[in-house]
Amino acid sequence: MLEILLNKEKKIYFASDFHLGGGGFEKSKQRERLIIKWLDEIKVDAQQIYLVGDIFDLWFEYEEVVPKGYIRFLGKLAELADAGIEIILFGGNHDLWQLDYFEKEIGLKYHRKPKSFKVNGQSFYVAHGDGIGDESFRFKIINFLFESPICNWLFRNIMPTQIGLKLGYIWSKWSWNKENKNEIRNEQEWDKKLVDFIKNFEKTNPHNFFVFGHWHFLNDVSLTPASRYINLGDWIVYNSYAVFDGNELKLKKYKTIN
Repeated sequence: MLEILLNKEKKIYFASDFHLGGGGFEKSKQRERLIIKWLDEIKVDAQQIYLVGDIFDLWFEYEEVVPKGYIRFLGKLAELADAGIEIILFGGNHDLWQLDYFEKEIGLKYHRKPKSFKVNGQSFYVAHGDGIGDESFRFKIINFLFESPICNWLFRNIMPTQIGLKLGYIWSKWSWNKENKNEIRNEQEWDKKLVDFIKNFEKTNPHNFFVFGHWHFLNDVSLTPASRYINLGDWIVYNSYAVFDGNELKLKKYKTIN
């Protein structure tokens, strides 16, 4: 397991589900400005920033083409990376179709699968969270189509780029509307599934902290005296994030200053 030593007075930040591009142009732009303001404030003590999936409401990257927009946000990430802050980006179920644009242009690290690591001797299991605790046939079919290398290749190389992106935005808008009407997730039901998954996982893979996004609700649960489960919420309702100072992991809400 990778071990990270946190420098004195430095911290590690976790955030997820910005869904930039979702909810309409103006709302997305407001959200983008707020996130940049938060990044500006945390850069003074951030050693690492984990962006735990669904940072974009849709990101489908072609070999020579990327979706337009998000220039202020991407520029801020590049600025932080150039300043020596390590940025780790996870693909979520809305933005998993990435190639190497972010790694080459910004210098961040990209993961799709869950990652385990230690910081100052405390172990973390971090994942966007889609599929965790979900054994449904529906999820397996969708996951196969979305993650299949063959399907991805066909979509990138056979479907005209403009049509492909338009279809993606249609799916993204439909998904946004459905999720925000609470037609997909029942918080208590999914929370129980997550806790059950973690308790079973812990039997052979103990960790001190389990950090997930995806479900858009806030949660901080002590599972055992040595382990906790954190759900990061989102930046649609909560403007929430977690911060680890080398000893404690705290779930917080960002307060804007007018």
